[in-house]
Amino acid sequence: MLFYEIKVNYERQTADNTPGKVRETYLLEGVNCADVETRLVDEIKPYVFGELEVASCRRVQYYDIIESPSSDYWYKGRVELITVEDNGKETRKTVSILVQAADIASALKSLREHLSSLDCEIVSIQRSPIMELYHAVK
Repeated sequence: MLFYEIKVNYERQTADNTPGKVRETYLLEGVNCADVETRLVDEIKPYVFGELEVASCRRVQYYDIIESPSSDYWYKGRVELITVEDNGKETRKTVSILVQAADIASALKSLREHLSSLDCEIVSIQRSPIMELYHAVK
C-alpha cells in the first residue's frame, strides 16, 4: 500500500478554549490523494471550526513503520542499509523509517532494536511533524 503525507490548515479549539488556526501533518495509507484527503477530512471534521484547507498531499515512501500506540510522537530515522555483493563490493542504500515513541531516546532505542538483524548504520533521527497515522480501511 502507498502512504501519503497531507498538510491541512484549519481552526480548532486550543488549550485555553479559544479557536486558533493550526497547520498539521497527517500520514495516511491509501491508493491516491483524493482517497486519503476524503478520509482525513472525515476523521478530523469533529475538531474543525470553520473552513478546512488541504494545503498539500504528496506520496512518501518508508522502508518500515514502527508503531507504539502508547506513544504520542513520530520520529523519522534515516538509515543506510549495507549490502556486500558476491564480488566484495559494498553498496549502501538510504531509507527512511518512521518510529512512534515518547521521546527521541526511546525512538532511537526502538530503531536500533528493530534493525538489530540488519547490517546498517543510523544516519539521523529527528522529530516528525506527523500528528497521526491512519491505515487504509479494509
